[in-house]
Amino acid sequence: MQLKEIVIKEGFKFKKNLGQNFIENDSVLRGIVDCADITKEDTVLEIGVGGGTLTREIAKRAKMVFGYEIDKSLHSVLARSLSGVDNAEIIFKDFMRVPMEEVESDLGKNYVVIANLPYYITSPIVMRLLEEGINCKRSVVTVQKEVADRFCAQAGTADYGAITLAIDALSDPKKMMDIPRDIFYPAPNVDSAVVRLDIVKNKYEGLEYASFRETVRIAFLSRRKTLANNLINSLKIDRDKAEEILNEAGIDPSVRGERLNAVKFIALSGSLKKRGLI
Repeated sequence: MQLKEIVIKEGFKFKKNLGQNFIENDSVLRGIVDCADITKEDTVLEIGVGGGTLTREIAKRAKMVFGYEIDKSLHSVLARSLSGVDNAEIIFKDFMRVPMEEVESDLGKNYVVIANLPYYITSPIVMRLLEEGINCKRSVVTVQKEVADRFCAQAGTADYGAITLAIDALSDPKKMMDIPRDIFYPAPNVDSAVVRLDIVKNKYEGLEYASFRETVRIAFLSRRKTLANNLINSLKIDRDKAEEILNEAGIDPSVRGERLNAVKFIALSGSLKKRGLI
C-alpha cells in the first residue's frame, strides 16, 4: 500500500506547524541513503520519521534504525508503513527535549544520522548534533535548499554567515543532491537539498569553540558594518583598541565578517580572549 493511501485510510491530518512533508519517491529515497555510505554494520539515528518511507529504506541497509518522531498521531500510519521492518524502533518523543546522553545510549559509537528535517527547526537540530553528539560520525540531512546553500557557502558570498562557520568548525559539509518540491507529499513551497556533514575532530588548530562562536556572533551582528565597528559596538571599546586587536590577528580593520574564513576567526577569538573581552 502506498503512503498516500495509508495516510488517507488512517485519517491522518498533516500539521503545518510541524513541517510535515513526506517523501514517497523510491529513487529519491535510495539517493538520500546512498549519500550516507552506510553498511549493515551501521546504526542510524533518524529525526522526524514522518510517514516512515525513509526509515524503511534506511533499514534495508543498516544494522538498526532508531527514529524520533514528535507526532504521536502518526503511530497507526507507521504501524502500516513499517510493517515487517524488524530493525527499526520508533521513539515518540521530541528529539530536542531528550538529553543527548539518552539519545546516544542506544546508538553506540560511530552512528550515522539520516533525516528529512522539519524546516522550522533545521539549524537547531543540526547544531545540537554537531555540538552535543559525541559518537556521531556523519549526518546526512534533507533541508530547505536555501539553508543547504548557507551550510556549504564559501567566504565572501551572500550565503556565508555565522551558521556556515559553526558547521565548518566541526565538520566537512557538502551539498549532495537537490530535491524538487513536487517530490514531497504534501508539496512544500520551496525546493530542498541533501547535505552531508562529515564530523571532523580537531579540524582547526587552536580552535576554542565557545570563544570562536562568540566572536562569530559579534562579527555578524550587522552584516553591513565592518568588523571593527561591530567590535566597537558590541564590546564597548574604542576604535584604536578595535584596530589594534584586528591588526594583531592579521585582519584588515576595514573588512566585514563575511570575508573571513574560520582560521582568521580563530586568530581573532584568541586575541579577544587574551584581553578578557569574550
